[in-house]
Amino acid sequence: MVVKVRRIAIIDRGLCSPGKCGYQCMKICPLNRMKKECITLDKHKVDGISYPKIDEDMCIGCGLCVKKCPLDAIKIVNLSGELEEPIFQYGANAFRIYGMALPKEGAVVFIGRNGIGKSTMVRILGGQLIPNFGEYEKNMEWKNIFSRLPVETRTYFESVTGGKIRVSVKPQRIDHLTLFKGSVRELMVEIGGLNDDEVKNITKEMNIGILLDRKVGNLSGGELQKIAVSAAMAKESDITYIDEFSNYLDIGERLNTGIKLRKLSETKKIIVVDHDLAILDYIGEYVYVYYGKKNAYGVISKVKGIRNGINEYINGYLKEENVRFRDYDLNFGYHSEAKQRTKKKILEYPKLKKDYKNFQLEVENGVLNRSEIVGVVGRNALGKTTFVKMLAGEEKPDEEFRHPGIKISYKPQYLIEHGKSNQSVKMFLGTPDLKEVSSELVKRLDISHLYNKKMSNLSGGELQAVVLVKALSKDADLYLLDEPSAFMDIEQRLEFAHVLRQIISKIEKSAMIIDHDILFLDAVSNALIVFDGTQSIKGHATAPMDKKKGMDLFLKNMDLTMRRDKDTQRPRINKKDSVLDKKQREAGEYYGE
Repeated sequence: MVVKVRRIAIIDRGLCSPGKCGYQCMKICPLNRMKKECITLDKHKVDGISYPKIDEDMCIGCGLCVKKCPLDAIKIVNLSGELEEPIFQYGANAFRIYGMALPKEGAVVFIGRNGIGKSTMVRILGGQLIPNFGEYEKNMEWKNIFSRLPVETRTYFESVTGGKIRVSVKPQRIDHLTLFKGSVRELMVEIGGLNDDEVKNITKEMNIGILLDRKVGNLSGGELQKIAVSAAMAKESDITYIDEFSNYLDIGERLNTGIKLRKLSETKKIIVVDHDLAILDYIGEYVYVYYGKKNAYGVISKVKGIRNGINEYINGYLKEENVRFRDYDLNFGYHSEAKQRTKKKILEYPKLKKDYKNFQLEVENGVLNRSEIVGVVGRNALGKTTFVKMLAGEEKPDEEFRHPGIKISYKPQYLIEHGKSNQSVKMFLGTPDLKEVSSELVKRLDISHLYNKKMSNLSGGELQAVVLVKALSKDADLYLLDEPSAFMDIEQRLEFAHVLRQIISKIEKSAMIIDHDILFLDAVSNALIVFDGTQSIKGHATAPMDKKKGMDLFLKNMDLTMRRDKDTQRPRINKKDSVLDKKQREAGEYYGE
């Protein structure tokens, strides 16, 4: 029987604490007061705790439980249209996902916000989760669900569970790999299931052979990411799922991995989940758009061609489904707003040098202006973070540099220490210097519901957003932000770009941003500093320059060209040796307008 769902209730058990609130939701519910059992105690205790359970069919959507919950643990979502039964639901009043994606010949990509079901679908398609159709209390078995699936979907899962289709999965989280005590070679053989020849071939192709005999626990995040992707690509399989590969990788590494994945899609089916829209656009031929409400429910669109699907996602409207899931589009029009840099100087720094034992950095003298955001681009291990630390006063250059008498707020690249804190988000944020700025950022980055969570319980994207609010709420002249887009989803990145431009312009201060997402930097910057050199040996930084000139130089260094989509104005990477790629190279227009 098909169940039509109009309203869903979500109780976040990471926030819910009955011992603190005394079940306020049960006491305030008007149906409960009428002796009807709308909110009851879940019969299944978790760690000895009896959590409340909301009967979604009985709930009238009054919202009193949401308003009165002191821990912001409850969401009542009134669906805009009718949906059939979910393909999977995690539990009572928990996240559920509607619809189904399937692999196709070539490359398929998933796009959508964090907490909307993309990784859940990868686990379902990989055979790690069995669809339960919302009947989460039943012990589902594959043989019992086939009759409930459409023919194409049933055929796929029969092949997966019957061993006719071999599946390789690169998981979203790679930190668990550090628990492995052996070498990279041993990891790829024992866990990756590769033989010696496969290990040698893939590590040579991915240029990571030097890592083979290193202990896994000693690798950086970028090295772990490349190892995980390499193992998934090399494994004998018919379908490969790659879940979020761009974190920790610089633009060059992202592009090289994208090229390899696109080549792999010529011989096997692949599905890629990520938040770097430019790289996904380059890899994919088809796209599934995910929409819904974060951590509540997700809906999967019909499969679409890559360009049209991404443009529909940007516009917030799915044409074929006739569904508007966002009341605004993700604007890429900023590139035409600030052709000229401002001339109101906020900081002038001299030529800077820093010599380490095995690395040299040289930075050309430059000027930072008010109401200006300067993007910093370049490969990893060229000294970008060292440069920013010198401006922040946390690193000393070789020659004396009188630190400017301006106030600086610095957001570091790594947030490990923040993520270990047992402070609540509200305590961490404290009382902001700039209250209006803080309020606007909290609203636009949607973090107010996190106030009662501990910093240590936040996801990567949540932690990034909270630390950014803290850094930008300080009274400063210059804001230095190192990789702010890491772990954020596409919408968060572009929303942050828009609000940061507005804030910096309004308060007439300056910001400098290091990042590897070209679309994000394009959306936020009106000037660029370009790093080049030899990784881990020597780095060189230009002075700040107009964005067009900087992008041309950067893309030339990266040996790629980009054009703008005629409908959305988003930057798109040209296929190597395509007609447009050759034309732009001949004209020296690496960054096409």
